[in-house]
Amino acid sequence: MEGSDGAVIGASLERPGVFGVIFDRHGSTLLRFLARRVDPAEAEDLLGEVFLIAFERRSAFERDRDSARPWLYGIAANLVAKHHRSEARRLRAMARASALRASAARLLDDDPAERAVALADAGALWPRVVDAIGALPEAERQVLLLFAWEELSYDEIARALGVPVGTVRSRLSRGRARLAALTRDASLAPCDAGGER
Repeated sequence: MEGSDGAVIGASLERPGVFGVIFDRHGSTLLRFLARRVDPAEAEDLLGEVFLIAFERRSAFERDRDSARPWLYGIAANLVAKHHRSEARRLRAMARASALRASAARLLDDDPAERAVALADAGALWPRVVDAIGALPEAERQVLLLFAWEELSYDEIARALGVPVGTVRSRLSRGRARLAALTRDASLAPCDAGGER
């Protein structure tokens, strides 16, 4: 179908199938935008959500506009922000569970006073670490978590992410430095400063 995005969206109010033209025009561009901000596998799901939301809200689109791209980018940006908030909540929950498991293992041998201190320390430190991990740029966070939590080697991380080993090294180095700065205590960094695995 020829015409501006506004005309296509207007026509889709009577013939919903016409909205597919908007996807054809902007889908690949938005997928690249999303893939740079979330895991590529999740980007496709988010792309589907972007166009579902756009389809559901198409009657509110100002049809005198030539391009729907800014409108679609706005929807996509909101979904990415929501996705990152969900990921941060998931990371905090994982950290709390990990801290509780570690504390529980120590509690069996500790006296009551040491148990109270251990629980207070875990409760205070883990949220700071998790918030700092959540604040890292996505690429650095991915490498850091694959290295520290999944215990992958540099080569395995490179293969998993489809990047050179040197990129893994630099992202891990930057991620460690930022994490140390964000937590304001280098001893909180979740991985040792040792060599390659």
